[in-house]
Amino acid sequence: MNAHGTSFGSRGPAGIPHPDGLRAVVARSSGQLMSDSTVDTLLGLLTSAAQRVVPAASGAGLTLEGPDAETVTLAATHPDVELLDALQYEIGEGPCLTAWRDRVVVRVDDVTVERRWPRWCEEAARTEMRCSLSAPMVVGDTVLGAVKVYGRSPGSVTEDDEATMRVFAAQAAILVAHAQDYRRAGALSDNLQLVLRQRDDINRACGVLMQREGRRPRRPSRSS
Repeated sequence: MNAHGTSFGSRGPAGIPHPDGLRAVVARSSGQLMSDSTVDTLLGLLTSAAQRVVPAASGAGLTLEGPDAETVTLAATHPDVELLDALQYEIGEGPCLTAWRDRVVVRVDDVTVERRWPRWCEEAARTEMRCSLSAPMVVGDTVLGAVKVYGRSPGSVTEDDEATMRVFAAQAAILVAHAQDYRRAGALSDNLQLVLRQRDDINRACGVLMQREGRRPRRPSRSS
């Protein structure tokens, strides 16, 4: 049972947890109109679940594309997650970005000896986190981002954890896709309301001007 009161089931073959609670959330959310608070709760549930299914994890988060096409971290469970992610976004390299771009699970055993991303590892070694595990979230042919966990003990993330995160990320991708669909629909609705308000404002202004000039407003044509 996590902080949100949801159980994520027992472990299956090879010690991989079956996130039944997460699947249930996905099933419920797929047929509902979610509120912004519900989306935030779901994303928070997702990252707390990711931290739970990897025993060595001390923090977790999601890397996604923001509304202005910028890379952002959402629902981080520890301040160092946001810091380590921000470093990746700033310098354009790191395990989470690699997982996203290459659609592969990326494991870092120890940032103090890792050589694939020297600039990021140098800065990461200044924090208390020492290892990480990142997995891409893919729906169909679309990669939505990545889910990642960080741990304090070098070498504490295992091959079993890699398999766990691969399964977990596949489920998480469905949940994130639903959340993004809701927010996209909400943005379209907000834009439509803005256009309608602007149209009404223009019509009222035109009406005032025409009244001053003693003219009647022209009726819209049938083709408009």
